[in-house]
Amino acid sequence: MKCNEAREVMPDLAAGLTAVTPEVKAHLDSCAECAGKLEAFRQTMSLLDEWQAPEPSPYFDVRMRARLHEESAKQTTGWMRWLRKSVLAASFALVMVVGVSLVRMNSGERGNNTVSPLVAVGPQTQAEPGTAVGDLQALEKNQNLYSDFDVLDDLAVQADVTANP
Repeated sequence: MKCNEAREVMPDLAAGLTAVTPEVKAHLDSCAECAGKLEAFRQTMSLLDEWQAPEPSPYFDVRMRARLHEESAKQTTGWMRWLRKSVLAASFALVMVVGVSLVRMNSGERGNNTVSPLVAVGPQTQAEPGTAVGDLQALEKNQNLYSDFDVLDDLAVQADVTANP
């Protein structure tokens, strides 16, 4: 057994949680340093067993509540609280204004030339009109025209009314 392995079990041995195995006993007999550390552990454990926690003062709770009440009364009054809240509100408003302006600037730079994430970027060839790819390219090119279908529906209703009086 090595010293590191013996040190791992020393706290349990000193507290009496585990029994000394023959391997550990042989190591402690041959290694004076580990035997000294085990004895130091045992002395520490016996001191901890003798220690008694002091009794708190009978007026501790009363004084603690009074102190908490005083501190909470200090915090609720004063001009610093009002100033702190107004500075916090102003900084939040400033962050919101900067954020909105950045979003508008970014969308203004792109304009109507937004690129769909599904559209390939790079050289594109024109497909023949009438094919599926050609029709999709025409729809993409005329996106602004076809984006407002309500106008087209209104035109179709007006055409039906004029055709069937």
